[in-house]
Amino acid sequence: MIVVSDEVREASAVVALETTLIAHGFPDGDGVAVGLDAERSVREAGAIPATIGVLNGEIRVGLSSDELTRFDATARKVGPRDLAACAVQGGVGATTVGGTLTVCRSAGIRFLGTGGLGGVHRGWPDPPDVSADLGELARTQTLVVSAGIKSLLDVTATVELLESLGVPLLGFRTDELPLFYSARGGPAVPARVESVQEAAEVAHAHWELGGAGLLLARPPDDSLDDVEPLIQDALAAAARARITGQAVTPFVLSFLHERSGGRTLAANRELVAANAGLAGGIAVAAQGSG
Repeated sequence: MIVVSDEVREASAVVALETTLIAHGFPDGDGVAVGLDAERSVREAGAIPATIGVLNGEIRVGLSSDELTRFDATARKVGPRDLAACAVQGGVGATTVGGTLTVCRSAGIRFLGTGGLGGVHRGWPDPPDVSADLGELARTQTLVVSAGIKSLLDVTATVELLESLGVPLLGFRTDELPLFYSARGGPAVPARVESVQEAAEVAHAHWELGGAGLLLARPPDDSLDDVEPLIQDALAAAARARITGQAVTPFVLSFLHERSGGRTLAANRELVAANAGLAGGIAVAAQGSG
């Protein structure tokens, strides 16, 4: 059921990329360009991108640029629970971070670049909503590079749950957890790393000790420190519209893009490519750490 492209299969340094960002993270027509930017950043770092999605009854690891165009707003958002059904039913499935991690575990991919990690939703336990990203990260020996935890979530609660799950949280040249769009304002990170080599060595040591996933948080280059009021407005609008579950994130992103005059859209695009490039650099460095 899992089909790995020849390029990915033959590569020594591979970075997984999700397809939900392409299908649901950006306005129609922009997602494919973002996906290609992320792939380009991975290649420039010396690694091979493995963009993952469900097409034609298969879970595909490594997609062509033409195949990426099929991941539009009509694509099904596919987490770990949805992969089998989507593949068997022949749907187009855009993988979340959690769904991508599930495939990484089966395909043996150790690095993933993305925008932000899912986690504990604000207001928990009402609604009792915790992203499947966390459970998959706790089971999969993969280092996830992101701009921290999605800022529409309860970041502090998510950090506590990561500790309970035994998932190391590392800051890349930062002592505090970035809040996706903002480089500052989050809780202190338990450990800081200064280079791709150090990140690769920490990951290797964690796996040697029998650990699973790690989260490396990279601050965005252009910090937007005034987004929190807009996030609160977006979540309130989603609640009034009775938008729940997987539909919340794309709604909030669209709301933020519109109300910020496009600033969050530009920041999101830049951080996705930068995180992918950093993951690529660590994947290359890891070749000498294992």
